[in-house]
Amino acid sequence: MADLFSGGAVGAVMGELLKGAIATINKGRDFGPTLESNIETLNSLAPQVEEMKRYNKMLDRPIEEIARLESQMQAGEELVRKCSKFGRWRMLSFPYYQSKLKSNDANLKRHFSVNVPAENKRDLMEVVASVRQILEILSKKEDFRHSFHLRGLSGAPQEPECVGMDVPLSKLRIDLLKDGVSVLVLTGLGGSGKSTLAKKICWDPQVKGKFEGNIFFVTVSKTPNLKYIVETLFEHCGCPVPKFQSDEDAINRLGVLLRLVGKNPILLVLDDVWPSSEALVEKFKIDIPDYKILVTSRVSFPRFGTPCQLDKLDHDHAVALFCHFAQLNGKSSYMPDEKLVDEIVRGCKGSPLALKVTAGSLCQQPYEVWQNMKDRLQSQSILLESSSSDLLFRLQQSLDILEDKFKINEKVCFMDLGLFPEDQRIPVAALIDMWAELHNLDENGRNAMTIIHDLTIRNLINVIVTRKVAKDADMYYNNHFVMLHDLLRELSICQSKEKPFEQRERLIIDLNGDNRPEWWIGQDEQGVIGRMSSFFLRMLYRQKQLRVAARILSISTDETFTSDWCDMLPDEAEVLVLNLNSSQYSLPEFTEKMSKLRVLLVTNYGFHRSELNKFELLGSLFNLKRIRLEKVSVPSLCILKNLQKLSLHMCNTRQAFENCSIQISDAMPNLVEMSIDYCNDLVKLPDGMSNITPLKKLSITNCHRLSTLPQDIAKLENLEVLRLCSCSGLVEMPDSVKGLYKLSCLDISDCVSLSRLPDDIGELKKLEKLYLKGCSKLSEFPYSVVNFGNLEHEIYVICDEEIAALWENFPTMPKLKIEISTMEINLNWLPGVHS
Repeated sequence: MADLFSGGAVGAVMGELLKGAIATINKGRDFGPTLESNIETLNSLAPQVEEMKRYNKMLDRPIEEIARLESQMQAGEELVRKCSKFGRWRMLSFPYYQSKLKSNDANLKRHFSVNVPAENKRDLMEVVASVRQILEILSKKEDFRHSFHLRGLSGAPQEPECVGMDVPLSKLRIDLLKDGVSVLVLTGLGGSGKSTLAKKICWDPQVKGKFEGNIFFVTVSKTPNLKYIVETLFEHCGCPVPKFQSDEDAINRLGVLLRLVGKNPILLVLDDVWPSSEALVEKFKIDIPDYKILVTSRVSFPRFGTPCQLDKLDHDHAVALFCHFAQLNGKSSYMPDEKLVDEIVRGCKGSPLALKVTAGSLCQQPYEVWQNMKDRLQSQSILLESSSSDLLFRLQQSLDILEDKFKINEKVCFMDLGLFPEDQRIPVAALIDMWAELHNLDENGRNAMTIIHDLTIRNLINVIVTRKVAKDADMYYNNHFVMLHDLLRELSICQSKEKPFEQRERLIIDLNGDNRPEWWIGQDEQGVIGRMSSFFLRMLYRQKQLRVAARILSISTDETFTSDWCDMLPDEAEVLVLNLNSSQYSLPEFTEKMSKLRVLLVTNYGFHRSELNKFELLGSLFNLKRIRLEKVSVPSLCILKNLQKLSLHMCNTRQAFENCSIQISDAMPNLVEMSIDYCNDLVKLPDGMSNITPLKKLSITNCHRLSTLPQDIAKLENLEVLRLCSCSGLVEMPDSVKGLYKLSCLDISDCVSLSRLPDDIGELKKLEKLYLKGCSKLSEFPYSVVNFGNLEHEIYVICDEEIAALWENFPTMPKLKIEISTMEINLNWLPGVHS
């Protein structure tokens, strides 16, 4: 028999089968010991895994790693439970399941012998990093603890007017001062005064007495960024701001910070929290004594207890609020009778926002306007129930009576405010740039400010001035910002969307997370089917995109955006507004096709500066006149022959100004105005700057590392305004300044390191304004200033009392007018400057 099986092909095959059978029998014999080994492994690991879960939850660590291990343990338990039920009749299955048991046992042991030690090492490194951060905070503990004072964060809680809200204010005060409540929700309809009340309570004497300086105010908005909020809180406390690895890391470090400052009670106000952000509020709950969170929201969030409900105003309080903002006093050109006032107030249905806006639109208006407003409100009352849509319609009545100014209706300008993100301040300088090109308003901003003033009087917007450094006649608006209530912003967007997509004058696109408009077809579709559908949909929509008539394109993206741009053709757009939040950002490829583009506004709303890429796409845009960049790293310059104005706010400029092969005079030969503000890395002006002879205005402010100016600055033969205020590192000005024959305004206020003026400064025969306030190192003036007495026009010197005393050393000059400056600084609105 052995010979039979050992000879020939058949013998070889049968021999292999016999070997396989023997191996199978051996595996079957090992089934029992392998099963017992699995049971032993699982029993020994189960308590360790439970401990890991407990600490993971306690430390608020990411759950992904422990979840994978727990899933693997559960799969092993299920396999062991199944194999334990096998009888002898399943012997033929033993070898198969023995292999699975052996593999499962090996995987678990490998995970604990390899993965877990690696994870432990990583966790240890994170602990070391956190300890270092704590030590840094502790080292500065005394420095910043004494510097706490009430100030705003993402939205400054300036003390607002609060008419007719004494009762809810008193109730809110009681709830905040009582013990035992960690989260208090202030809820009400949109426009009911939640934010106003929250800001007012921050200034309440009893609340300030309890929480002292530990009052933090953060505007959350619809798409919150937790890490940004925590970064802002760190900055507010005067601490180094770490780069957080995750939201959990940010909250853990915030807990350390708050415990450090928490010897006094802490109040954190989270304003404008949307329903989807309930989990975010939960993350800010930290176990610290006397730590309270005040949430304002349109929803009540029952999980946080009984909310403080803000109801509509009753009629008497509504009338008081309306009359206050309508300025119904003896100076009014028309005094409506009590019945007409009552009818209009009832038409506002107790909404503080509607009352305030309606009153503003009627202030100093004649009888006919009041009567028309009453009729409009009454007609809406018949058609609509009380709701947010109803409120928007009531607010719209104030828009519809806006007037024309400078051949443009103010309603059109109001609609432009919806191009910017919710709850963010809008730079007036950006609006001036837009409106000058779109509506042919004047270049210096006088017309634009007139419109902004009208919208302010009508209570449609608020204007914030962070720092008034110039006379009104100078028309310098870099420190002016517009704020817009979120419902009024929603109204402006609704007005822009009234026309069909292809006919809209403004196209506003929000790209948050994976959300995209239905027509948006990205270039990075995955898979064959995806690419095919992308191709056909692009072909379908391209015809529609060619018919888009939008003059203004606004695109807002969040921190997750990967620059997967749609292949669109906005070739009619004259203004491009890009609102971003990411650390890396590329200009869209379609930018180079925007042949009519006149204005580019790029603003980074993230905490750290963003790297801006593909700047060279702008080189082909011959109509581009104005560029404003905020909080980005400016890339290498490209040729922009027709650019007339460049504004850089809180930007990194070194790559563009120092490491670029192109001189700025070659890149931007027709520049008329240049503004550089809060650019901390600016040490000197770019090479070739003095060769831009068309330049009329040069403003370099709050650039503390700037130490000197070009020696050949006199080559700027058309320069009329030179503003260098708050350049604290500027130590000298070149004597060649005397050659700026057209200079009418020189501002060197708060240049605290400047010890002398150019010897021949008195040769500036066109000079009309000289700002010297805060130049604390100036101890004398050069004798040439006596030439100011020979001028045919008046020259104003704006300075403080110390500098004013220096003029007593010179003969009386009738044309010299000295004004003592009393500058006001609103610290709540100063921008953070981050590297």
